Amino acid sequence: MIGNFIADHIKGNQFKHYHEEIQKGIFLHREIDTFTDAHEIVRKSKRRLHERYRHYDGVIIDIFYDHFLAKNWNSYSTIPLQIFANNVYEILQENSEILPIKSINFIKYMIEHNILYNYQFENGIEIVLKGMNQRTKGKSQMDLAIEDLKLFHQDFENDFLIFFEDLQNHSIKFLKNYSIS
Repeated sequence: MIGNFIADHIKGNQFKHYHEEIQKGIFLHREIDTFTDAHEIVRKSKRRLHERYRHYDGVIIDIFYDHFLAKNWNSYSTIPLQIFANNVYEILQENSEILPIKSINFIKYMIEHNILYNYQFENGIEIVLKGMNQRTKGKSQMDLAIEDLKLFHQDFENDFLIFFEDLQNHSIKFLKNYSIS
């Protein structure tokens, strides 16, 4: 979990000082990113947004798919979403001394807005999109993407459901065959 969480803040091979299980999480995260970027369903989702958001379309789809994961959480886990979110926050805080500073700052934001739990709600997604737009100084216009989520809600959800099943299967295979070289 820790490796998966910090992966976006670890550049190149700057992971070798981490425990093997954290490295495994970093590699899983990178594999998921690669698989996601190449998946035809994800590309289909991105095409709905590309004209308006250009290269930010992938970031927005990631957020939308997180929304559908949280919204459909009970289909994927027997642990209630709020309990899962609290456990994640606790694990990350308990291990903050080994995390990159960007990850620590993001944890604070996640907890303050209870992001993992609130992703299931459109207003939770709207907060995230507004925050992302502020980080790009308004250039991305991601705050407008809530309109697209509402307009194409069922299409995006259908895309997510197909994609996520493929992603789960791919991740299982990856972890089964994973070994540190």
